[in-house]
Parts: sequence; structure tokens; C-alpha cells
Amino acid sequence: MGIFDTHAHYLREDFGDGLDGLLAGMPEMGVEKIMAVGYDLASSEEEADLARRYSFITAAAGIHPENVAGLPDDWLQQVESLLAREEVTALGEIGLDYHYEGYDKALQAEVFERQLILAQKLDMPVIIHSRDACEDTMALLRKYRPRGVMHCFSYSPEIAREVVRLGMYVGFTGGLTFRNSKKAWASCAEVPMGRLLLETDSPYMAPVPHRGEKSHSGMIKYTAAKMAEIKGVSAEEMTGICRENGERLFGL
Repeated sequence: MGIFDTHAHYLREDFGDGLDGLLAGMPEMGVEKIMAVGYDLASSEEEADLARRYSFITAAAGIHPENVAGLPDDWLQQVESLLAREEVTALGEIGLDYHYEGYDKALQAEVFERQLILAQKLDMPVIIHSRDACEDTMALLRKYRPRGVMHCFSYSPEIAREVVRLGMYVGFTGGLTFRNSKKAWASCAEVPMGRLLLETDSPYMAPVPHRGEKSHSGMIKYTAAKMAEIKGVSAEEMTGICRENGERLFGL
């Protein structure tokens, strides 16, 4: 069964003129589905346009916490319009990020919460980004209980268990293959097979042996192999299970 990369960013600014050639070669690399995720209004529209052109790509639209400043007054209406497009099947990526200095905690929370409410209204799954903001993120997830995934999971096994109890999925990137990722390994071990997703977060988080390179969906096999090792199954079985999980979550 082919690969479903449930979180990637394929923008012209990152891949240049090589983008179309890279995407055209995905089937040969065993990639059958890609969730192309926006992080602001412009990137969300670009990913949706890409999904219209490639039948194996579906898209997500939303406002990332690092992009909450300077939004137009009608930003939420624009997000809702993007979500109405046939090729857009999720709201994301959205969430909270307190990693870098100068963040506006109140504004991040407002934008996140308004998008969670929109997801409820439209009955759409969400893709959650949370970095160094565990407590505040979990408080809002408990309040709204969205369908969705905690992407690029970086928190403890205890939080992984709670995310699952809330009915959500847990996504792991190439970071799972890093030598110092013992917490991620422990968290992955705690997540039931039916709630795991494979991601690249392309062009970021390239797995070992490609760490430091620009990642793409064809590299996800290394993450799948590590996840399979943790769960005690074959890489092929792990890939198939994660694909089915992604299809179930996003209604594909």
C-alpha cells in the first residue's frame, strides 16, 4: 500500500522551478497521497491550487500561529472561502507557538480559537501545530474537542495519551529518526496503531540519513521504518496503517 504524507508544504518559493518535476515523480517513489498544508492566506491558496492540478494531493487552509500579526479584518471569511473549495479537506495548520521571542500570546489564542470554532461549524478536521505551548494548547483542545491531528508531535507520552483520549490523531515527522528523540519514541509507543500518522513537514525535518537536507514526501519511508521498529511491525504494514488512518481522518 502506498504512502500518505499527511503534512507537507510544497510552495514555489521553497522548491523553485523543480517543484513540478519533484511532484510528478512522487508516484514512482511510492507516494500515493499528500496533504499540502497552508500556513497563511497566500500559501493556503497556493496549496489549494496545487491540489487542483495533482489528483494525489489534497490541501489544508489556515493561519499558523507565527502568521497571526497583520491579518486583514476579513481573514476568517477568507479562510472559510478557501475551505469551501473541493480540494481543501482540512483546516490547518493552526495552533500556538511560544518558541521564539516576541510572540503575541493573546493574539495567537484568539486566532486559534476562532479557527477551532470555524472547524466545528463546518465539521472539518484540523491540523494542530503546538510548540512550547502544551498547557494552553491542551486547554483549548479540551474545550472544543476537534477532530484532527496534533502534527509534528513533540510532547510527553502522557500528553500523547490525552490527545488520543480526546479523539485525535498523532503525527510524527522525520524527527522520529533523530538519535536524541527518546521522548518522541516513548510517545509514539503510547499511541495506538489506529491513531498514528506519518508526516514529512516538507521541506523541513528531513529524516536520517538525509538530516539537514530539504525534505520531500519520498523520504517518509525512513520515518515509517523507525515507527515500525517502535511498534514491532513491518515498515510496509506501518505505512499501510498510517495511510488508512489519514484517509479516515480527512475523509478521502
